[in-house]
Amino acid sequence: MLQLLEKLEAVSSPDPAPARASLTLTFADRRKSRLRTRLDDGREAVVLLPRGSILRDGDRLRDPHANLIVSVQAAPESLSVARAQNHHLLCRAAYHLGNRHVPVQLGPDWLAYEHDHVLDGMVRALGLSVTGERRAFEPEAGGYSHAREEDGHGATHAHHHAS
Repeated sequence: MLQLLEKLEAVSSPDPAPARASLTLTFADRRKSRLRTRLDDGREAVVLLPRGSILRDGDRLRDPHANLIVSVQAAPESLSVARAQNHHLLCRAAYHLGNRHVPVQLGPDWLAYEHDHVLDGMVRALGLSVTGERRAFEPEAGGYSHAREEDGHGATHAHHHAS
């Protein structure tokens, strides 16, 4: 079984080592730092990353034993997409969804979240139109996703909060 133990840093060189396999995951699975799964070609793999790791579309993972680089792909998911011409309405909807700790993806005149008919009703009541769509989900990382804090003993710990 492949062991994906390392998330490769973004590469600034024009020719990074190419990925020779891909792994398509939903956002729920990309939030897990421990995951038993199958690559898109059917090979079994386990993802073992530091706790709090969140994978994004295009991230690359490495199995150091098999010398294999795997590209992460965001799977299409059932999303609710809310639209409004009035940015104030979008801000209100984002506030109310965030207050419920709902991960939200933002666009210029829309926001998306994992489909939920109860949340759809709330967002419609705020004055937005809501449609169902299947697409990749890349919600905001959150204001604290890269925060680091010392524990008083010289060790640094990452603190990741769900967005």
